[in-house]
Amino acid sequence: MQPINYIDRKTGKECVEQVYGAAFLRLLYGSGLDTQLFGQPLAHVLARIPLFSAFYGWLQNRKCSAKKVLPFIKTFGVDTSEFTQDPATFTSFNNFFTRHLKATARPIAEGANRAVIPADGRYLFYQNIKEADGFVVKGEKFDLATLLQDKQLASKYSEGAMAIARLCPTDYHRYHFPCDGIPSDTHFLNSVNPAAIKKNVKIFAENKRTVCVLDTAAFGKVLFMEIGATCVGAIHETYAAGKVCKKGDEKGYFSFGASSLILLFPPHTIRFDQDLLDASAKHVEIRCLMGESMGTVS
Repeated sequence: MQPINYIDRKTGKECVEQVYGAAFLRLLYGSGLDTQLFGQPLAHVLARIPLFSAFYGWLQNRKCSAKKVLPFIKTFGVDTSEFTQDPATFTSFNNFFTRHLKATARPIAEGANRAVIPADGRYLFYQNIKEADGFVVKGEKFDLATLLQDKQLASKYSEGAMAIARLCPTDYHRYHFPCDGIPSDTHFLNSVNPAAIKKNVKIFAENKRTVCVLDTAAFGKVLFMEIGATCVGAIHETYAAGKVCKKGDEKGYFSFGASSLILLFPPHTIRFDQDLLDASAKHVEIRCLMGESMGTVS
């Protein structure tokens, strides 16, 4: 498994990601003989057995899993000053994973015509999906109709803008609305992990995922999608459908695992910030924090 590089938006520097469970991921998504003989078949099976994710999520909710919290924080350098509670008081690893942050930890970029980053994570941005030479994997074309399971809906966004977020186990795992609007119900479409995405772009269309339509005055109808990973116990929605939401309001959270978000904007509605586009043009993810500026009305 090749090292995963990303750009830290705050510093502008390129970093190498510390991958949680790296040995297991190398087995599933590496390039060696052990991956071909055991890892690939195992990854194929695990991605298609909902019971595995449910069981793994159950384990992370057990009290005994709380003993992993402090070593994890130390190993990955998680900033505990952002937490709303003492790290020693988490009752399970999943309790830590779904933690709340102080409001001051993630200030929301102001301006009615400015959209914000919806979650902490590593991002790729495409101003026009059709102009992308393949996202995540060079040369692989992205099938929007397969992702959305709706050809008519996909046609409306075929030349729109797209933001893809990959959340790591070290990240804050609550996600928020990028702009003011009225959200629809969230619909589940089907039952991700960084190495899995790099190995097989189609995993976005195979894993459990959701879609919500956020009706906004500034950006039109924005599609907000959550994608579960192999070991994500569940996708949880915490918002009220049909009621006005404000930029930065919580939409939901992921239980333990790695996971992804996709935002789709109608054509000519948003202009992503230039530093975000510059990073994606190099095919390098950029790490952003929830509440930071994502772009302005086009």
